[in-house]
Amino acid sequence: MSRRLRALAAVLAVAVIGLTATTGAASTATAADAPVSHAPIKGSGSSWASNAIAQWQADVATNGGLHVDFNPNGAALGRSDFAHNLTDFGVSDIGYQGTDPSTGQQDSALGRGYAYLPIAAGGTALPYHVEVAGKLVRNLRLSGQTVAQIFTGKITNWNNAAITKDNNGHALPSIPIIPVVHSEGAGVTYEFTRYLAKEFPALWGACNGGKKVATEYFPVNCGGNGGMKAFSGSDGVMNFLTSSGANGAIAIEEYSYPLGKNYPSAKLLNSAGYFTLPTQYNVAVALTKAQINMNPNSTDYLTQNLDDVYTNPDPRTYPLSSYVYAIIPTSANDAKTNTTAARQTVGDFLYYSICAGQSEIGPIGYSSLPVNLVQAGFTQIAKLKTADPKVVLTDRNVSTCHNPTFIAGHPDQNYLAKIAPQPVACDKSGAGPCTGTEGTANSNPVGGKAPANNSSTKGTTAATGTPGSTGSAAAAGGSVAAPPSTGAVAAGDADLGGAAPAADGTTSDGTVVPTTLAADDHAGPSRPLTALVILLFVLGLVAPPIVVRLLRSAR
Repeated sequence: MSRRLRALAAVLAVAVIGLTATTGAASTATAADAPVSHAPIKGSGSSWASNAIAQWQADVATNGGLHVDFNPNGAALGRSDFAHNLTDFGVSDIGYQGTDPSTGQQDSALGRGYAYLPIAAGGTALPYHVEVAGKLVRNLRLSGQTVAQIFTGKITNWNNAAITKDNNGHALPSIPIIPVVHSEGAGVTYEFTRYLAKEFPALWGACNGGKKVATEYFPVNCGGNGGMKAFSGSDGVMNFLTSSGANGAIAIEEYSYPLGKNYPSAKLLNSAGYFTLPTQYNVAVALTKAQINMNPNSTDYLTQNLDDVYTNPDPRTYPLSSYVYAIIPTSANDAKTNTTAARQTVGDFLYYSICAGQSEIGPIGYSSLPVNLVQAGFTQIAKLKTADPKVVLTDRNVSTCHNPTFIAGHPDQNYLAKIAPQPVACDKSGAGPCTGTEGTANSNPVGGKAPANNSSTKGTTAATGTPGSTGSAAAAGGSVAAPPSTGAVAAGDADLGGAAPAADGTTSDGTVVPTTLAADDHAGPSRPLTALVILLFVLGLVAPPIVVRLLRSAR
């Protein structure tokens, strides 16, 4: 072979090697981005959060193929199950206490490594069953003082003067009150009794054996009220409340449950003098006053102090608002969640829950997390990768997080709280009470605004004696996005509406776009693909003239 032909072969060899190397790099990148393995996982705990979790379970099963089992056996058992390595995650309205301050029951993680992760907000509602002339009363209002007296046995009949005063002189007939509580250790009980202990300590202390502290175990028949009923779980409470023999009953329950059964909840008086419901907007406003432990070195990192929530002076506040938490494993040698596939499923499920899943839960009775807790949630989820470097957590940031509390260009604002509607005049103490759907707005924002009422939301609390209208309880307009590492192709986002967002986070038709707060680091072609294109371009320019000259010289 001549020297010129050998040079030609060398040029071609370099090209082949370059193409092979670049293609190999591209193949490696593709393999790294391929869907990862998952395994079924199991959780247990708060029935307060169960309706939200059930929605997320269905979403990730459909869009990502994830199998997540959840037993709503109560927050106390959820923490215990996790501590005894029976579950991959727990769900609780509170963190481990060491011992229950009221009952003295032991409550610790028993040495299992864990982290708390806020997953949803919501309101402890006061659903009730009061019929007058065969019709269900739907516009009841109660002050915190009256509620405290009802559940501590001081008020036992619906014709009590304090109830009449709360309702601006509108008296109810003589019907015995049946307070309904949870029989299991429940987070909703803790949140309610914490409110009583903080705001009405004398009443609560007399009911709770002199202990002016919160508890997950309500002291049944406290204050000598033999009419009190206790049932296991949220479904048990609601099944009794809605039964034909429950006229006069009132319960403590997460708002999602009465809303889903189209049952009324009492409007609760706030510090500004307005009676409000725990809509997603009123809860979002209330929790702007929550004090969150932001010390990442604390074992109670991200847990809540609600003292200022109870007294938030904003007239849109619902005082009994709070967060609920997932408890996730963080040890490299965890006894239960000890495979990459299981940790991956926990990470993907929780990422979905605090991001796209948040847009699903507002209309069914919860409220979405603000951006600071979502970002802190990413930090907690990252501990799964610290325990196992094989866990894939790419693209877990606000740029991929479709959450309705923050929108493009304004990550520092709680969007739901910003657009929350002001209460109407008939909800003010001394006026009303309202007789229509005023103050019940709970659907997701439309056209950048909260809806005027609940006319399009399933579970509406409507006017006295009139059933609420029904509709979709989920976000309108499409499927939900899959977790990034599942590799599933996401359907159209429910909130996008097909139009490009403007700088204020809305589209040309006014639709809110709760997405893309920062540039996506992984957008565009990969580096190997870019290198391949450049190499081919250079070879296309350089190689032909060289080959032609070499061939001419060889003749």
